[in-house]
Amino acid sequence: MKGILVKEGEKRNTLELTDMPNPDIGAGDLLVRVDHAAVNRTDILNREGKSGYAANPILGVEAAGIVVDPNGHESFSDGDRVMGLVNGGGYAEYVPMPADRAMKIPSALSFADAAAIPEVFLTAYQTLYWIGKLQKHETVLIHAGASGVGTAAIQMANQLSEAQVIVTAGSARKLTFCQEIGADVVVNYKEQAFDEEVLKATANEGVDLILDFIGADYWDKNFKSIKKGGRWVLIGMLGGAELKNFNLMTLMSKYIQLTGTLLTPRSDVYKAELSNEFTQAVMPYMEEGKIRPIVDTVFPIEKANEAHEHMENNRNIGKILLNMNRQ
Repeated sequence: MKGILVKEGEKRNTLELTDMPNPDIGAGDLLVRVDHAAVNRTDILNREGKSGYAANPILGVEAAGIVVDPNGHESFSDGDRVMGLVNGGGYAEYVPMPADRAMKIPSALSFADAAAIPEVFLTAYQTLYWIGKLQKHETVLIHAGASGVGTAAIQMANQLSEAQVIVTAGSARKLTFCQEIGADVVVNYKEQAFDEEVLKATANEGVDLILDFIGADYWDKNFKSIKKGGRWVLIGMLGGAELKNFNLMTLMSKYIQLTGTLLTPRSDVYKAELSNEFTQAVMPYMEEGKIRPIVDTVFPIEKANEAHEHMENNRNIGKILLNMNRQ
């Protein structure tokens, strides 16, 4: 089969399409012929050698495709269309997919749509509900609103919780799109002080929940934006990981719950339970078209390097995909 491996270079590691053996599958896996895979920032970190998410040398943590070997799992048959999180290996023609986190693709969704779901929607669901405990009619601030996780979180907060959704993004195009999928208040962080806009939108109370992809650069403004007793979930560090001269009393004085989380390093059991609950809670909304995966650009697998550059340049609204159907 063909798959993507990282070729080390002096300045920037590159992705190389390579011949390799078909993967072995464990007792708990299905063998899936990949139709589309998705690009995630964890893939970029892995390519750069800054983080390793799995022993698998092939990049890719999510895929959508067709079951070619159910491997004894009675819930699946040859030809079933499935999507799910994988332990690396998504950027290839075949991948082992744990059966307990494989989700059958609704008939209304294409393989491209399906590949845009697992990582970002499960991350957003985990962050909003398992950790953030978002309740009906609360207010949530979602940074990077036009990202894959951001677009998923906006829709779920709107549809599942009827929340007031405030988002930040860096262009009018991205903000307009966020409004189209359910954001109530949009803030251009390049032109506006988002903490001031949040306070205006919440009668100076602040938000109940923050989904924070940015980290250090937004620390002070996030603190001003959250209400007393609010929940703050840190899921990224695009703006840095280190704070200077931080006084813990500031958190205590507003009795804020601050939680950090990642999805990719979580246990197989955790991911399976999350996938199952997501399927029950959110998939009906997708089948009805009330929540939809957002696809930005689909690159052929031969242009995986360009796909990574597209994400690194923050050009995308929603997901960047790789089409494994080679021409």
